[in-house]
Amino acid sequence: MQSHTISEEPNIDANQSKPPKKRSGRQASVVPLSPKERSELEAVVRKSTAPIGQVARASIALWSNEGVGTNEIAQRLQISTETVCKWKRRFINYGVELLDDAPRSGKPRSIDDEKIAEILRITLEEEPPLATQWSTSSMSKRIGVSPASISRIWRTFGLKPHVLGYFNISTDPAFTEKVRDITGIYLNPPDAALVLCIDEKTQIQALDRTQPLLPMRPFVPERQTHDYKRNGTT
Repeated sequence: MQSHTISEEPNIDANQSKPPKKRSGRQASVVPLSPKERSELEAVVRKSTAPIGQVARASIALWSNEGVGTNEIAQRLQISTETVCKWKRRFINYGVELLDDAPRSGKPRSIDDEKIAEILRITLEEEPPLATQWSTSSMSKRIGVSPASISRIWRTFGLKPHVLGYFNISTDPAFTEKVRDITGIYLNPPDAALVLCIDEKTQIQALDRTQPLLPMRPFVPERQTHDYKRNGTT
């Protein structure tokens, strides 16, 4: 009787024959910096008057260049890791001079700085034909830019051609005493008092305002006195 010997092969896991998988996930990126760029960023961090946002972004670039991890940078600055990763990508793609913002996508600006400066100069220094102040329509015809763009530029620089402010300056040396006397009569009138208010005589020809006109400036409307110089006597 023949005996048969059955040799059992060891139980080998199929996964052991495969090479180990690489760990998935985002690899830590390092912001490359030249000695000059490091010096400029360090100056931003040391500057006491620098905006806090610029200081944080400069710190992100410097620490990343030194090999500090994203999580640790986020903990040091008390910000999210997404913000750290966003600025690291921007620095790697565009350079560390973009401490404020990255280039935006979309349609490029159609009105250049020279055209904007011309619109501001005309608004502040010239008067429209047959009108007292510029409107978005009249400026649009003059410059060749849409009324919506004119309105946007005026809002940005605080220009309001349609707004007119008033002021009055008295040259009377006894002005303060007279104001006190008149207001005192209204606040505490004596018994049997008769108060007469005499207005200007409007039929006398008005030549000019009593004070020079103050021109419009950014965020300050044009201003003029409320009373005129009149050619005549009352």
